[in-house]
Amino acid sequence: MALIGVAALVGGLLYLAGHPVQASAAPFYAQWVPHIGPGTPLALLIAGLVIWHGQALATRLSWRSLLVAGYGTAVVWTLSLALVDGWQRGLAGRLTTQPEYLHEVPGVTDVPAMLRGFAARILDFQPDSWTTHVSGHPPGALLVFVGLDRVGLGGGGWAAMACVLVGAAAAVAVPETVRLLGGGNASDATEAARAAVPFAVLFPGAVWVGASADGLFAGLAAVAVMLLARGLTRRAPVAAFFGGVLLAFALYLSYGLTLLAPIVLAVVFLTRRWRPLVFAALGGGVVITAFTASGFWWWDGYQLVVERYYQGVASHRAYGYWVWANLAAVVASAGLAAAPILRRAVLARPVSAERLLPIAALVAILAADVSGLSKAEVERIWLPFAVWFAAGAVLLPPRSRRGWLIVQAAMALLVNHLLLTSW
Repeated sequence: MALIGVAALVGGLLYLAGHPVQASAAPFYAQWVPHIGPGTPLALLIAGLVIWHGQALATRLSWRSLLVAGYGTAVVWTLSLALVDGWQRGLAGRLTTQPEYLHEVPGVTDVPAMLRGFAARILDFQPDSWTTHVSGHPPGALLVFVGLDRVGLGGGGWAAMACVLVGAAAAVAVPETVRLLGGGNASDATEAARAAVPFAVLFPGAVWVGASADGLFAGLAAVAVMLLARGLTRRAPVAAFFGGVLLAFALYLSYGLTLLAPIVLAVVFLTRRWRPLVFAALGGGVVITAFTASGFWWWDGYQLVVERYYQGVASHRAYGYWVWANLAAVVASAGLAAAPILRRAVLARPVSAERLLPIAALVAILAADVSGLSKAEVERIWLPFAVWFAAGAVLLPPRSRRGWLIVQAAMALLVNHLLLTSW
């Protein structure tokens, strides 16, 4: 909380000194607009139910029933937070603005031609330059929304719902991954996985999951890691194959998702099984081959995106401020419970999924931070990493977990009611 406060104070002082940090509610990319909305009562109700009954249900329900209930609750929690801003402003209109993906969807009349010419339109100041978000990502992200449009689910409402429904999958993929990686100690693994469910459901970053493409990326990436874990622990070649498919596709959603590597390595280290990785590599190879054969070379796109990044507002965002203020922004997304979870993950013994997954997520975040290619807006950009802190919920003393759930919910509710976020 002190870090958030200092980042806000310094951001304000820099603005007064004539050196704006290019985020109007620094360290958040938002506007200071205290408000309530139609989603407020529902958000308070969901928060209360999870806080007071979530832990008990996580203990009593069968695992399958718990996952179904967890996913449904995560969807409602995310929607209720978005609806604090109303249907149009909170959901349907979020992805239809000029910098967003949907702005380019009507112009994609020939997908193969779009892929062949994608890289040529990345740089700015050209007549046919892609909009900000399309240019800043590989073509897979745009293809998702083009695909929705082609099957009759066009427009901002359907796009927002896709982000919510896919993003909420992280609430079950993270606990399931913890359970799968438990190894020989099934009872401890189940306890750790069950403890993670309420925290994964009441994820403060749900504020930005509904609705942003990064929320969709987070859900898809979490499912990819879960499938890989299933493939390695259950010796399930089909799961390993599709885990590889989704992990590779994640690289074509966002260049930054290469930093899933620490989380993937943690899964491989915990399982120590190599043969199923062959099937994962085959699945990933299919995706990479398909994009490359279609005319898009990932590395060329990445190099052009770095150049495009500094053609825009990033060149005016001071690294000396954002290299630490980014961490303040991600505190709001991950929630304050991430701090004690990480401290205990570092100190706890023995090595386990609930320890390694949060640490791996922190490594990914720090690497992204130091790179300088994420300055501001990381409360949404780092969602695919922030969701993994919930994996360590079992490290919190049982008597304190309800208190930490209150803190997590309060963070989301305060941010969403005090700020008008851009996503």
